Amino acid sequence: MLTYLILGMTFAFAAAVQPGPIQAYLVSQALSHGWRRTIPAAFSPLVSDGPIIVLVLLVLSRVSASMMLVLRGAGGIFLLYLAFVAMRTWRHFDQGTAQPAPSGRQNLLRATLVNLLNPGPYLGWSLVMGPLLLKGWREAPAHGIALVMAFYTTMVLTQVGIVVLFSTARGLGPRVNRVLVGVSAAALACFGVFQLWSCAVAYR
Repeated sequence: MLTYLILGMTFAFAAAVQPGPIQAYLVSQALSHGWRRTIPAAFSPLVSDGPIIVLVLLVLSRVSASMMLVLRGAGGIFLLYLAFVAMRTWRHFDQGTAQPAPSGRQNLLRATLVNLLNPGPYLGWSLVMGPLLLKGWREAPAHGIALVMAFYTTMVLTQVGIVVLFSTARGLGPRVNRVLVGVSAAALACFGVFQLWSCAVAYR
């Protein structure tokens, strides 16, 4: 069981700290609205990954590549929308007209959509976690449960740490904070454009 605990924690930490759409969104919200309203978004994998796991283990292996292209394209469009929201916050940062902060529930919903429309979790579960889960479950159900528990505990705690870390950057002063918000908006836009570009290339 210890092996599966270590595997789950290692892969979760690597996935959580790797730059990607969900990390860019967490950073953007933490810088713009603080950790209290952003913390719920760190729990988004617990909401989004249930359907992903079912799709990967039961359906995804039989779905054509065009389905992944549609998913990636929808994710790219949604990321561009989030980049637009972040950029609007950046534009009004010094004007004394702060944009209304999304509630914790809204942040959780948006982060869940980012996960669902991001091919990363699907690839991670189909190529790494799915086979490991099936292998561990066949050896002993406790091994599979240990893998999943270790993975999501580490994933959530790491994302909470990211939120808290970047929310402290708000204390560096309005100019630094505005620059960081602009960088996070640009990162979201880049991820969105990249996903749409990869769709176009694959479609050709």
